[in-house]
Amino acid sequence: MPAASPIKHLIDTRDVERDELERLLDLITALKEADADGAVPRLLEGRSLGMIFEEPSTRTRVSFEVAMAKLGGHALYLKPGEIHLGARESLYDTAKVLSRMCDVIEARTLSHGTVTALAQAAEVPVINGLTDFNHPTQAICDVLTMREHLPPGRTLADATIVFVGDRTNVCSSTMFIAAQFGMRFVHAAPPAYQAPPDWVGAARAIAETTGGSVEVTADVEDAVAGADFVYTDLWWWVDQEDEIPARRAAFLPRYQVDAELFARAPSHARFMHCLPASRGVEVTDEVIDHERSIVFDQAENRLHAEKGILVWLTYPTVRRASPALRQYHEGRLQSLLGRAGWDRAGSAHTSYRVAAEAPLHDAPLTAPSGRTR
Repeated sequence: MPAASPIKHLIDTRDVERDELERLLDLITALKEADADGAVPRLLEGRSLGMIFEEPSTRTRVSFEVAMAKLGGHALYLKPGEIHLGARESLYDTAKVLSRMCDVIEARTLSHGTVTALAQAAEVPVINGLTDFNHPTQAICDVLTMREHLPPGRTLADATIVFVGDRTNVCSSTMFIAAQFGMRFVHAAPPAYQAPPDWVGAARAIAETTGGSVEVTADVEDAVAGADFVYTDLWWWVDQEDEIPARRAAFLPRYQVDAELFARAPSHARFMHCLPASRGVEVTDEVIDHERSIVFDQAENRLHAEKGILVWLTYPTVRRASPALRQYHEGRLQSLLGRAGWDRAGSAHTSYRVAAEAPLHDAPLTAPSGRTR
């Protein structure tokens, strides 16, 4: 159902001013506290979320579905083979149709261009649930998690986050949001897998306005020594399996976050991972299960972050009918049902009983061509 007010989307955190991100974090925190008390307000009652997934998902799918349920709404899971996304139906038409049936759209797509095209055509908010370029909902969750685990008296602007490993979509999102919050961001990776110059240039331009900094280095030991947060991600994804031998050779053993490398970090440093993790590859069990690992706090915070993002984008578009208007429509519909004789048990099916006694039409000799709607 089209929104009357200007539409906000979440495609990239760089599209959102820092002040608004700060307010969003406060909203997420308030919703998290309400959840802990079993008192999440049903702010999105009657609202519907259409979720498009071109890739499998655990945290993103579950967090959005549960978030919508807790807020009183409904989430609909749409996967390849069930909808005609960009194949038998244009992205434009898909966006228009979903906009007329859903109040907000979340999309995890293989190409960043797909989610931007959806947002350009949609008449309701679109949330980027991950693309080949970035993962903004994860970035917002991670900033929330870091804010919760800062040393006493410290702020995000005082903190250093070191991202160890490949230049993934999570790496890009972390780099940009860290720059937005004035943090020191360091990417430690072999030269062939370091953040590209265009990412670094864009992030440094932001950091110049916030007091942050962005660095890229191959010296992982030196980088970790100054970290408040040590973050890593998968070294390869399912479409990169042919690169596994080369990637193993480049990253192992130096860039694996093991006990020896993590011990170089200050004693207050926390370990982060967006999950899923390949235990024994980019991180060892000893570190991911360490008392200073906050990976499962991150995972839980995906739920709270999604609640906040959904409310932030969708609540302004919620139509709030007055009691009088609700009473008017209920009375009108009850009147229509009464005039049709459908307001009494059994009466609604009279015509169907009569029809059931009539012979069925013969089936057509030639079946129509298969189509799904």
